[in-house]
Amino acid sequence: MAKDTKNNKDVKNKKHFFKDFKAELKKVIWPTPSQLANKTLAVIVIVLITAAIVFVLDVIFDLLNQNGINRLKSNIKNKVVVENSVNNTEDSLENAIDVNAVEDESSVENAQ
Repeated sequence: MAKDTKNNKDVKNKKHFFKDFKAELKKVIWPTPSQLANKTLAVIVIVLITAAIVFVLDVIFDLLNQNGINRLKSNIKNKVVVENSVNNTEDSLENAIDVNAVEDESSVENAQ
């Protein structure tokens, strides 16, 4: 008997839910077909404009990356290579000057 009353309550609750649901749907103000078309068109236009803006920004940032950052990296690498070669040349010159100074001193000592 307890199951019967529980089942009856479930059925009543379901019927009550659907009646309330139907009543609420009747309260909704549905758009007219022209309003629906206008709002749909507005949404599509806004989405297309947003997509175009994102596309343009993506292209701009990609070009900046290729032409700006990559060029900057290559310039830095070239600068490091040039500095290293300048330092190596300076070291070579200092060593050559030291060798010449030692040879000059030894030639002066030999002459005396």
